[in-house]
Amino acid sequence: MTILALGINHKTASVGLREKVAFVENKRQLAFSQIQQQQLAESVVILSTCNRTELYFHQSQIPPQEDHPENLAWRERCFQWFAEIHQLDQTELRQCLYFKQNFEAARHLMQVACGLDSLILGEPQILGQVKQAYQDAEEFYQSQNLSISTKLSRLFQRTFATAKRVRSETEIGNSAVSVAYAACGLARQIFDNFGKLRFLLVGAGETIELVARYLVQHGAKNIMIANRTAQRAEDLAERLNTPMQILSLSALQVGLNQADVVISSTGSPDLLISQAMVKEAQKQRHFDPMLLIDIAVPRDIDEKVGELDSVYAYSVDDLQNIIQRNLEQRQQAAEQAKQIVEQECKAFFEWLKQLQSSDLIKRYRQQAEQTRLDLLTKAIQAIQQGQESEKVLQELSYKLTNSLLHAPTQALQAMAKSSNSQGLQSFSQALREE
Repeated sequence: MTILALGINHKTASVGLREKVAFVENKRQLAFSQIQQQQLAESVVILSTCNRTELYFHQSQIPPQEDHPENLAWRERCFQWFAEIHQLDQTELRQCLYFKQNFEAARHLMQVACGLDSLILGEPQILGQVKQAYQDAEEFYQSQNLSISTKLSRLFQRTFATAKRVRSETEIGNSAVSVAYAACGLARQIFDNFGKLRFLLVGAGETIELVARYLVQHGAKNIMIANRTAQRAEDLAERLNTPMQILSLSALQVGLNQADVVISSTGSPDLLISQAMVKEAQKQRHFDPMLLIDIAVPRDIDEKVGELDSVYAYSVDDLQNIIQRNLEQRQQAAEQAKQIVEQECKAFFEWLKQLQSSDLIKRYRQQAEQTRLDLLTKAIQAIQQGQESEKVLQELSYKLTNSLLHAPTQALQAMAKSSNSQGLQSFSQALREE
């Protein structure tokens, strides 16, 4: 068995190049068909995200040794096909691509699925994307009345189990490492039930969209958005498929008077929320606890609001300190995760060795049985034709012994040439046990 991972990611290429090698739906179907027609692989799984494009080829007919001429030629064919389907210059592309084979390919796949190779260490979305890539491959092969090869399928199933184990046995995904998630994490620490809280989001850019998605995922039901352009806020609410109250920036005081949590991220050069505005809001709210998180640079919220009673105020610097601590925790968890990946990768290849040895034994027994039947048929015919029985049996036993000993003898000679003392010792021990 030979597995080849051919890929490009955020570490090796620019966004522009990554966009050029992405496999959208039509191109992915074309890729599956071409790989099958050109017999590049028995099975392939195509993983294509904004940060990476990777193909996992399985070809059992190719020697596993990376420096073997057939292996090198196959790898070059895969590369040339990849360049052709994307219509890219091979010289430029070759500088950004990486190739990993067998154990290294399996380890890489597991690390990717566990978030260990992600732009944001430990991010959980990649596992779903790997599962979707596998499902897309399954659907293609089923449409061709085929199936993904048993060995490649087993590798991916083992990968999914490894990612699950990493999530349950380490804390790699427990700490927020983005400004948006850190802001929402603070809200969860201070307040219990998102469903009962009233949120005011100021701005409608990328960061606020991430915040809004996180809030909705965790049960927030009462969200207001204040933005300079109402249409942009409405578009955001539509993308999230969640009803939200849209306010203009001139109506910020109305939102503040209702909000338990305020998260602001705009590009305004001026303060939008003053201490006086928050003080007025607290009077209207009967001084219930209020959390204000300012993740804008320059500030949207007056830093003096934190001096008011029952008001918790955090700036982007506060969040960066939280993120830094969380990143350090994730780095520690990542080391544990790598150990788990190593264990699972070794376990997969142990299974593969056992499977291959079982297949080898089965094939050898089948060949031996066929040889026995062929020689027996000839012996019976010879006796029926009147040849001396003892002479026929002598010839039968001689040919059968020679035939059965031929393959083991060659294997022993190969082990001796390669100084495989462990293999020779195992064979010697088996002879003594007999």
